[in-house]
Amino acid sequence: MKTVLQVEGLAKHFGGIRAVEDVSFEVHEGEILGIIGPNGCGKSTLFNCILGQLTPTSGRVRLDGQDVTGLTPEEMNKRGVSRTFQLLQVFPELSVRENLILAGQEHRGTMLSRLFGPRDAGLTAEADRMIGFFRLGHLADARAGGLSYGQQKLLDAAMAFMAGPRLVLLDEPAGGVNLTMLGDLKERLKVMNAEAGSTFVVIEHNMDFVMSLCTRVVVMAEGKVLAVGTPDEVRANPAVIEAYLGH
Repeated sequence: MKTVLQVEGLAKHFGGIRAVEDVSFEVHEGEILGIIGPNGCGKSTLFNCILGQLTPTSGRVRLDGQDVTGLTPEEMNKRGVSRTFQLLQVFPELSVRENLILAGQEHRGTMLSRLFGPRDAGLTAEADRMIGFFRLGHLADARAGGLSYGQQKLLDAAMAFMAGPRLVLLDEPAGGVNLTMLGDLKERLKVMNAEAGSTFVVIEHNMDFVMSLCTRVVVMAEGKVLAVGTPDEVRANPAVIEAYLGH
């Protein structure tokens, strides 16, 4: 099984605070890996170190076997790594379609081609495909800022997939989303994984969402990896029950 992402001994210290300490795991091609843990356990810091928002104190990040430690988010993006954010990154004044076209332009072409090429960079058809896939067709021309929070989450996910990324990191996709919308999002992600072979890493508090979506789960506590396994293995792990599930 091919390894897409390797995290080796990653650490991030802020002065005397060890937010992430000696974290190692692999993400295999085509899998959906979940990362769970209590608030403040280092999940978001770990994501930010992988994606270049933060520089790790120590450790390595490899993408398809190549060392990408310390690359900027833009450089990671060009290598096919996309992400959603805990805080939504949609442009409220633009329509749903315009948001998707803008997200696609980040991955495509040079500044010259953007200046002198077609206004939509030839991305309208792909944007409309994503709108259809995420069932946002009735909102294609609606201003993104007027959408419900759950609809904006779906748009945020659609934006992350606009360029057919190699790897998508989803930061708390279930946060603040009602159960119906959450079911839609989970079902769409499963289809994307099955049909396009997309590889995901999901960090999330919603245990049911992670356990029903992910094939493997990494459990973090106090900045370290506490356990790795299938959802069933993680559920049955006494250390996990004590540190997280039992709370």
